[in-house]
Amino acid sequence: MTTASQPADALAGKLKRTELLRQPSSIPGREIVQVRTEIPVGVESGWHTHPGEEVGFILAGTVTMMIEGWPTLTLHAGDPFLIPPGTPHNALDVGPGTGQMLSTYIVEIGRPLAALLPSPGRHMG
Repeated sequence: MTTASQPADALAGKLKRTELLRQPSSIPGREIVQVRTEIPVGVESGWHTHPGEEVGFILAGTVTMMIEGWPTLTLHAGDPFLIPPGTPHNALDVGPGTGQMLSTYIVEIGRPLAALLPSPGRHMG
């Protein structure tokens, strides 16, 4: 679980994020972090990046996933997704209920799990 010595998650103030697992990876300099995220209807995560891969799965709801340079995805419960390292992206819950996703990150040790980016100039694919 998260401890005070670990870097803050930039998305924690916008979304309900529950860290489920944080363990060293077999890849030197990397760790595996698993997070359950809840996104209220109409709320966006905001454009952000991660210092490694994000492999995710929609548990409930419908989420529009905007990934810079890719067509916008509409993901429903049961749909997987993959975000490459350092790729700006933004998730929006389009309802009707709270969107829920399970994400597993393979990230650089010691770096914040997420970094928020300014949204002007970003576009949906």
